[in-house]
Amino acid sequence: MELTKTEANCLLAIDQEVGQHRFSPAEYEIIRRVIYETGDFDYLSHLHFSDRALSAGAAALAARTAIIVDVPLIQAGIADAAQTTFVNPIYSEVEGHHTHNLTLLTQRYPEAVFMIGQQPTAVSTFLHLLEQDEIQPAFAIITAPKLVDVEATESHLGTLTIPHIRVTGRKGSASVAIGIFKGLIHLAWQVYAHRDPISGQ
Repeated sequence: MELTKTEANCLLAIDQEVGQHRFSPAEYEIIRRVIYETGDFDYLSHLHFSDRALSAGAAALAARTAIIVDVPLIQAGIADAAQTTFVNPIYSEVEGHHTHNLTLLTQRYPEAVFMIGQQPTAVSTFLHLLEQDEIQPAFAIITAPKLVDVEATESHLGTLTIPHIRVTGRKGSASVAIGIFKGLIHLAWQVYAHRDPISGQ
């Protein structure tokens, strides 16, 4: 995955402003992409990485796992990166004038990569499906803004055992989800581009 000149210059400017930091190189790749997408340096302190988040997420993308997103905006924002790398199929809860209920999509792809980036109601549905053991996500990105029931939602998300990256606090948006995805797929491509993701060769 080659960066455009504009992307490279913007990421360099971000690096210069951030300076020294406490993140691993892989975590920082995700964070700088989120800052690039949002223009908001507050995300230096608003992203949570679960155990195995980066390794599990990269492996799932490299294995061409289906991706389920909650809004078409995210689908459009990640399509190019997906199609120029591992060609993961992407399904949106809402596509054009046709509604794809999130529950129906999860019945078809219970082990998908889930990206809940915009709709708070999709977070509730996602958590319910997890509790009922109806889905076993390979990985999740959860960045929907928390406008109501902030403490309750944070509490539920804090108990997640699946590999995931999420926004803490109220800040969240589709742009954050897109930034996380672009950083993660860049990392996955560096690791898996020249070997079979299934065999590891």
